[in-house]
Amino acid sequence: MACLLETPIRMSVLSEVTASSRHYVDRLFDPDPQKVLQGVIDMKNAVIGNNKQKANLIVLGAVPRLLYLLQQETSSTELKTECAVVLGSLAMGTENNVKSLLDCHIIPALLQGLLSPDLKFIEACLRCLRTIFTSPVTPEELLYTDATVIPHLMALLSRSRYTQEYICQIFSHCCKGPDHQTILFNHGAVQNIAHLLTSVSYKVRMQALKCFSVLAFENPQVSMTLVNVLVDGELLPQIFVKMLQRDKPIEMQLTSAKCLTYMCRAGAIRTDDNCIVLKLDHDLKHAHELRQAAFKLYASLGANDEDIRKKIIETENMMDRIVTGLSESSVKVRLAAVRCLHSLSRSVQQLRTSFQDHAVWKPLMKVLQNAPDEILVVASSMLCNLLLEFSPSKEPILESGAVELLCGLTQSENPALRVNGIWALMNMAFQAEQKIKADILRSLSTEQLFRLLSDSDLNVLMKTLGLLRNLLSTRPHIDKIMSTHGKQIMQAVTLILEGEHNIEVKEQTLCILANIADGTTAKELIMTNDDILQKIKYYMGHSHVKLQLAAMFCISNLVWNEEEGKRLLRFVLKKIMERKVSNRDSISCSKILGRGTTHWALSTQQSLLGMNENLLA
Repeated sequence: MACLLETPIRMSVLSEVTASSRHYVDRLFDPDPQKVLQGVIDMKNAVIGNNKQKANLIVLGAVPRLLYLLQQETSSTELKTECAVVLGSLAMGTENNVKSLLDCHIIPALLQGLLSPDLKFIEACLRCLRTIFTSPVTPEELLYTDATVIPHLMALLSRSRYTQEYICQIFSHCCKGPDHQTILFNHGAVQNIAHLLTSVSYKVRMQALKCFSVLAFENPQVSMTLVNVLVDGELLPQIFVKMLQRDKPIEMQLTSAKCLTYMCRAGAIRTDDNCIVLKLDHDLKHAHELRQAAFKLYASLGANDEDIRKKIIETENMMDRIVTGLSESSVKVRLAAVRCLHSLSRSVQQLRTSFQDHAVWKPLMKVLQNAPDEILVVASSMLCNLLLEFSPSKEPILESGAVELLCGLTQSENPALRVNGIWALMNMAFQAEQKIKADILRSLSTEQLFRLLSDSDLNVLMKTLGLLRNLLSTRPHIDKIMSTHGKQIMQAVTLILEGEHNIEVKEQTLCILANIADGTTAKELIMTNDDILQKIKYYMGHSHVKLQLAAMFCISNLVWNEEEGKRLLRFVLKKIMERKVSNRDSISCSKILGRGTTHWALSTQQSLLGMNENLLA
């Protein structure tokens, strides 16, 4: 355990540096040891629960000085202990804080502190090490660099319940594979930790149990050993079964179940053993029911309130638990977890932050690959939200093959899946690059697109029209798409305008025509189609204002550099105004007649983007 001298800190945390923060650091250099001690104590009180203050102190160079004081032989034990406490508090801040501490080589310094004879100092060092090693930015290999560390930690297990809790927690977080399992096993982890399962402290029992779960995972050697270990006259499997009882906390029940499951998979426990066939099956079912209920509750709480959603997501380890729920063996738990995430995905802020931080899209895409319809409906609703323009998840989802998956959903017999599939494609096409639009059209096929336009479900039809509007936006894209699919699209538009559809459907269809009219070459498909021109003329004189305005948008784009369109426009608007339309519509008509500087380009005004808020009970 090498001793560490002061080293410069990497300025990785940017924060406002205040005068009071600088005062705390300056006091660490006072020649009077008592004033230094009091300064560290005051710093400890200042940083508790204050991430801004922690960041300020790190930027000002507090960490190297604290480590220096912690390692000096001339420092009192009390001063060393307080330094370790402050460092542990700094580590409880952001991940950037932990990175800064690692850059200052804090781990060797704390490990050196474990050689002290003073128990309070040892506990403070272990508490700080626990916080650092449980951070996702800390490489677990740092625990195994020095071969003397693991045996020394084993020896410290007997010192106090705090050393037991912290060391077991360090082991369970730093045991990530067979090599780590072998090192811990060879240094007596099973024998040293087994008796902790009967500790009076719940935290010690729980951390010891977690250690056994990671040691036994896919490890026949450890599993075979655990079967024959006696603790106060009882075999370990019997103790694990007792920890599965209904009166035990859920976390303990689940972890005990893991241990027994891993031992069974390794062949250490027979698959027909009663503790597996009866007890494990019964209690896991109960645990699944509780998790399902919890996820449903969170989904309901966060459905309509942004503040509640924020509190749910900020609950410690909550997002990790929900994401883990997506891969549960129980279909009901998976469904409840997806519903919970879908509820939380209705927050724009969380889509931009927490959902990206936890890469929620990855397990969601796995769920969508092979799941029953009831899960697919909710998961695809959530995917609609992850594909919103401002969502950072949109690009990786596209790269993972989402286009083909969504196009497949549009062919489902389930109307809800067809709606969600086309809805997600609509969001995907919003202000998208030409390549993405081409991929959508190629994967969907014009045949399927037109089947959707004749779908009996109104929601499917409306979202398909929305997809077309988004595809037909931006002049170069409009011209490109209409050059290859123009004939079919114009046929579909004609059929809808002639069909028995409601006002909203026809309005969306006219908006698609308006987008086509905004193209440079695409507008010729309208100008050379007398049937379409007559329909536009008809809807200009329609009794419903929405259809009048949508038709006027078509003419507005057509008359841009088109003399024929101008003449048509003047003729039709004159007729409409003669029918004594409302003042508002007369003003709109007058704007188009006068043209001036007004040009309503539907390529930008008529793209659609929508959040899917459907939350099934």
